[in-house]
Formats: sequence, C-alpha cells, structure tokens
Amino acid sequence: MACTVFTIANQKGGVGKTTTAVNMAAALADQDIATLLVDLDPQANATSGLGFEKEEGRSIYPALSQDADAREMVMETGRKNLSLLPSEVDLAAAEIELSQSDNYLLQLKNALQPIVDDDAYRAVIIDCPPALGLLSMNSLAAADYLLVALQCEYLALEGLGQILNVVDRLHDANVNNDLEIGGIIMTMFDIRTKLSREVVEEVKANLPDKVFETVVPRTVRLSEAPSFGQTIFEYDKNNPGATAYRNLSKEMIERYSLK
Repeated sequence: MACTVFTIANQKGGVGKTTTAVNMAAALADQDIATLLVDLDPQANATSGLGFEKEEGRSIYPALSQDADAREMVMETGRKNLSLLPSEVDLAAAEIELSQSDNYLLQLKNALQPIVDDDAYRAVIIDCPPALGLLSMNSLAAADYLLVALQCEYLALEGLGQILNVVDRLHDANVNNDLEIGGIIMTMFDIRTKLSREVVEEVKANLPDKVFETVVPRTVRLSEAPSFGQTIFEYDKNNPGATAYRNLSKEMIERYSLK
C-alpha cells in the first residue's frame, strides 16, 4: 500500500501542533500503521518529545543539501511501528540555503522521495516550524494532505484563512496540485467555556467536511508529557488527551484509508 504524506502546519505557535504530530504518529503506530515522524522544526520539539537529544548532522538537513540520503537519518524510537527523522539546530540554516537553490520549494519533496518510494511506511507525518517560511512551504509542497492544528480561540481563525490561501497559491503556481486540505484538528478545547464551543461551531459551519469530529482537550498532562520525553500514552494513558488522540487516529485511518 502506498505511503501517504501528511504535514501538520500552522504559522501560529502554541496551538498544539507538535503535540498533535507526536501523539498522532504514536497513535497511528499503535494501530499497526507503520509511521515516520519527520521533525522539520529547528527547535526539535518533536525530537525531544520522543525522548531524543539534538545530534549534530542528524536531521533532514544534509538530504536537503543533497549531501546525504534521508533514509540514513531515520532512527528507531523503541516504539513499535514508529520511526523518527529527527531535527537539530543546523536545520535553521536550511531556510537561507533553500532560498538560494533551484526549485527551492521542492527540495524536501526530493529529499523524502526515496523514503516514499520504499513503501516502508504507510504514513509520514511532518511537524513544521511555527511560521510559513521556506521549511513549512517545502512541507506543503511535499505533502499529500495538510492537517491544520487549530486552537479553540477566535484569533486562530484569522490564521486559518491565511494558511488556506497558501494552499491555493501552491495550486495556482503548479507547485503541488495534488495537495489537499486533509482536515482541521481543533486543539486546546475547554468544555467549560462558551468561546471554545463557538469557535468549533464556526469552523464546522465554514468547513463542515474538513473538521475532525474529535476535539483535543486542554489538559496539563498533555503539556507535561514532552518534558519527560514521552507520548501522552506513555505518560498518562487514561488522560482525556490520550483518548482524544486515539479517536483522532481512528478517524484518520478511516478518512484516508490507511488500512
């Protein structure tokens, strides 16, 4: 079965994007979906969230520079069905170097192509930096589906329109005509507030077929887990956040026919 590439993006930080990337990847792996998590953020939060330190030369950066095969940078996480292509601080230099290269929006797609062609993974999940710079744009050019992590607050709605416009521009420029808006994941939902409910309702009213039914609650345990290098399933498997990501992975499997 072919490999499907997802990118989880949002130009706004603090919306639960990396938390979603890490726990979604872990949840899919737990459902027997061979999954690769690609940490494209120089801050390497997804890498540390799985319990690994930054290691010089261990990222997608050499492959972006066409100096290495991305497959050589993939590492096993010690978790069944879950691999990691980690990040490190040198990846920040890629933003500058990409702008100076030919086909600068397609460098990540080219770097990941050997991994996609190998069919060793059913799902590749890319965690992007919290900005629509060249790394994030490369992830959109390389992906089959864009997943937007959207915080349940009104200011987040402005950012949603911006990133959807970027997808349209990529289509218009023939950079990635196959890119689809795969879904919107509502994060940091607070059932106690009217605001959270109103934001979810508004997004569903505007994009009814794109919003996942599962909403991710705001919980302290979800925020704590990365500092221990653990997924929410390892840190507190009975937490409402763990339940949400399990349910979200089931929605993904059904929506994208991952099994």
